[in-house]
Amino acid sequence: MSRPLARTGLIVALLGLAVLYLYAFHDDRHRTAAWLVFALPPLLLAAAMPRSTRAAFWAGVLALFWFSHGVMVAWSGGYAGWLAALEITLSLWVIGAASAPGLRARFGRRRG
Repeated sequence: MSRPLARTGLIVALLGLAVLYLYAFHDDRHRTAAWLVFALPPLLLAAAMPRSTRAAFWAGVLALFWFSHGVMVAWSGGYAGWLAALEITLSLWVIGAASAPGLRARFGRRRG
């Protein structure tokens, strides 16, 4: 996987998470606060991705929290189970895409 492809995948996953949170909290009493806490960070990171080298790192860090939230919601039976499964999947996608360049640099084929 090339670097632009990994970065594009990361942007797609972040936008997917933002859309997921916008949908999941659209009927919530505190929808504005939920959108600010959950939907805004992935949107900002996706927007910063083309210009920032640190955005991928912070996306990976925040994805650990999103993964934990998805597991907690799936375990407690909060909103629909398929939304929790999608949240877990997208957060793992973010972690993988954010880590791919570093893993490739560390374990990639050495040229001699």
